[in-house]
Amino acid sequence: MAQEIYDTIIIGGGPAGAASAVYTARKKLKTLVITQDFGGQSVVSAGIQNWIGEENITGLDLAKKMENHVRAQERIEVKSPERVTEAKEGPDCIFEITTEKGETYRSKSLIIASGARRRRLNVPGGDKFEGKGLAFCSTCDAPFFKDMDVAVIGGGNAALETVIDLFPYAKKIYLLIRGEDLKGDPVSQEKVKQSSQVRLIQNVEVQEILGDKTLTGLRYKERKQGETKELSVGGVFVEIGSVPNSEFIRNLAETNEAGEIVIDHLTAKTSKEGIFAAGDVTNDPFKQNNISAGDGVRAALSVYNYLQKIKKHSPCEERDTNDTI
Repeated sequence: MAQEIYDTIIIGGGPAGAASAVYTARKKLKTLVITQDFGGQSVVSAGIQNWIGEENITGLDLAKKMENHVRAQERIEVKSPERVTEAKEGPDCIFEITTEKGETYRSKSLIIASGARRRRLNVPGGDKFEGKGLAFCSTCDAPFFKDMDVAVIGGGNAALETVIDLFPYAKKIYLLIRGEDLKGDPVSQEKVKQSSQVRLIQNVEVQEILGDKTLTGLRYKERKQGETKELSVGGVFVEIGSVPNSEFIRNLAETNEAGEIVIDHLTAKTSKEGIFAAGDVTNDPFKQNNISAGDGVRAALSVYNYLQKIKKHSPCEERDTNDTI
């Protein structure tokens, strides 16, 4: 019996993946969604206040709404929790997706919405003290640091949100940034700068996480003066950006030096015909939930246009013509 071929496979369950799925369903495309979980990186946020239509919503609640919306669609099949490990093109120009469970799925097109993951702190002690004082999720772990001095590493929105999450718990919060200025949105910056709990340490590079059985502090270097100093803290939260989850697709689609999938921002097309991408896994400069959702819609509509073009021809024949959408 021949293996079933989907119209499209969507990889990812964050805002981009969920929005793509809703729109491919509305276009009556036979769709498979493969994702480890729903919600994307914001699932750990205690309060999201810029998701359009919601004054304030937790990351977990938003993730559940996304999942429910996707599962309510007809012609949508969901494999979750499941992680894609390989993508390749078969001899008939049908894409083949393999998961960590050893399952293989085939599709005429792909939408890569696999998002990104937290960047680790690549210094001595960074791995050793994960879960022993070094953390990445303030929503999950902030209560464990009640009445302690804590350091937060990073200067973007995620770092500022972490500082704010720590306000009810930490005694003192040291915010360490590599540059001169914070990069988060002005509202969050104002909250952080006005707090007497926070001490901003600028132009520094963290060199080591210190401790024995548990974390006791960190060592950093002042980038201008070159002086090395130690900071005594009971916890460290790392918020230094993200790494795109694109490893499985790099053999098929072009990525930049950061590993982001390079797309045509008008169509969400990648360098490979039949593969589209959306959200934080791409080279879109604005890593925002609302933008990712819009990108997902764009990718879904572009997939529909692409499939209409190959309806009367094999995918191989269509790709040889070098047509554009």
